[in-house]
Amino acid sequence: MAEVQVQEKGGKGGKVRSKKQNTRVDMTPMVDLGFLLITFFMFTTTFSKPNVMDLGLPAKPKEDQPKPPPTEIKLSNSISLLLGKDNKIFWHQQDPTSLTDQNLNETTYDREGIRKIIEKAKAGAVDKTKFTVIIKPTDDAVYKNFVDILDEMAITKSEQYGVTDVKPWEKAIYDRKVGNNGATAPATK
Repeated sequence: MAEVQVQEKGGKGGKVRSKKQNTRVDMTPMVDLGFLLITFFMFTTTFSKPNVMDLGLPAKPKEDQPKPPPTEIKLSNSISLLLGKDNKIFWHQQDPTSLTDQNLNETTYDREGIRKIIEKAKAGAVDKTKFTVIIKPTDDAVYKNFVDILDEMAITKSEQYGVTDVKPWEKAIYDRKVGNNGATAPATK
């Protein structure tokens, strides 16, 4: 607490002067209070939680159950999207024998690009209830583009979609289309 120190001088008579008082404030309780407040706010503050995207994955089948037959998706009920480097996206509705540089089409991520393509493919599907979008990110794709495509699935109400690897025959056409020669360039000094 604060205390007042009084200095007494032993003197003889003379003028009566008021005594000088030196005040000294003890800072120990103030420091204790500061640490108490710091610890209080540390324990009561909620830290920002990381945002996590929820992916609905199928349940893992039990070992005693037989494996389901592989799902075959007809080309007339599907569209394949290849997410490439430099924010490029390519699409096709072809099989391995008919895919060429000319029918691997490039589009954009905006509403006039991929959204129109998905809606057009869905409208032209033979069985609209089984229309499936197959998303194939390449090694060069960025996470933001993947999230953008998942947003487009929600916007276009495409409830059936899958994420898979790019097939080797698609990768070869993709590499020719974007100008990759398949080999990485040597590092320069």
